[in-house]
Amino acid sequence: MKVTVGVSGGVAAYKAAELVRALQAKALDVHVVMTESATRFVQPLTFAALTGHKVITGLWGTEDAEPNVDSAIEHIAEAQTTDILIVAPATADLLARFAHGLANDFLTTLYLATPAPVVVAPAMNSEMWAHPATQANLRILADRQVQIVPPGIGDLACGMVGPGRLAEIDAIVQVVLEQLDRRVTPPRRDLAGETVLATAGGTREAIDPVRYIGNRSSGKMGYALAEAAAARGARVILVSGITQLAPPRGVEFVQVTSSEEMRAAVLGRLPEATIVIKAAAVSDYRPKAPAAQKIKRRDAIQLDLEPTADILAEVTAARAPGTLVVGFAAETEDHMHHGRDKLLRKGADALVLNDVARPGIGFDSDRNAATFLTPQTSIELPEMSKRDLADRILDEVRALRRPASILDETAAVSIASSRQQR
Repeated sequence: MKVTVGVSGGVAAYKAAELVRALQAKALDVHVVMTESATRFVQPLTFAALTGHKVITGLWGTEDAEPNVDSAIEHIAEAQTTDILIVAPATADLLARFAHGLANDFLTTLYLATPAPVVVAPAMNSEMWAHPATQANLRILADRQVQIVPPGIGDLACGMVGPGRLAEIDAIVQVVLEQLDRRVTPPRRDLAGETVLATAGGTREAIDPVRYIGNRSSGKMGYALAEAAAARGARVILVSGITQLAPPRGVEFVQVTSSEEMRAAVLGRLPEATIVIKAAAVSDYRPKAPAAQKIKRRDAIQLDLEPTADILAEVTAARAPGTLVVGFAAETEDHMHHGRDKLLRKGADALVLNDVARPGIGFDSDRNAATFLTPQTSIELPEMSKRDLADRILDEVRALRRPASILDETAAVSIASSRQQR
């Protein structure tokens, strides 16, 4: 299959050579398109030598040649023949031009002209990544079904430490392969008629106006579940804590910060749900009396904590008959014992158990492994991308429907529709 790699002008442009090699290792035919700025970081000859194909750098051919018709329409041929367009790195400037439909060079023109799936892997300064304009552009692209591979967190070329570095090459390749696989495999619509209420990310509990108690949750697993459920035909309501992720396309997005805000949002939308998936990492404790002003630094302070509301237990108690509830648990030791105990105490139909002590998976990673527990069964889900794991989890959730249901799909759709009207 043909893959077109777009390279824009950021310091991470040199990593695109690694991406080309990694894609070739998957037996893909890789072509490269570069912006003029990208050629300031890496010479086109590098990519030509790697791919064996001409590298396209402009709409009008080379600077020392006369403009010609072949160069002017080359983007149409490239757009129609590629199976996927992957842009890595994608700068803030390029994301803005994609989002607003500007076509002032070959790569942006190619983006508008291709019917193929598009994947972008942003890389930029942390402040640029967090800027409201960049985040708005990402939401626009996500709504247009552009797949976004979030940047990693670490040391940046500008000297800062934070989000903005290009995602790991293996993670980008995995997304590309998943998109290609979905292109050749007919999409499943087995969740049509369901309303999935999903939670994701961590909550923040205020200590004072500046500080908070939080956790390491990236939200990636919950977002992957929301995206997968929407792709399989469900109506999806995603209640999310603060993350660095763009909301998946086609979902109803509810932003919250604290555990109490998440509780109110989940219980408020619960009557609409036929499936609840509680993937958020909700704080177990919060300061009993948050300070009204910033607490000044001193040798030691003592925080008086109180437990937060048990949202999962409240959901299982308040749900309508027939609503499936799936909880999550992150454990570091004796995880099977603690997971099954939590499942039975909360009264959920199933629990996705993560052993977060394992290296390379879980928090901040694009990969995960889990055990899908029900009161009667234990199903091991081996390590895979979080997007693939999301589909495996939904497969097991669908299986919970079959034994208990005596309704055909038409009746299920009717039930979901009546709930939405209430």
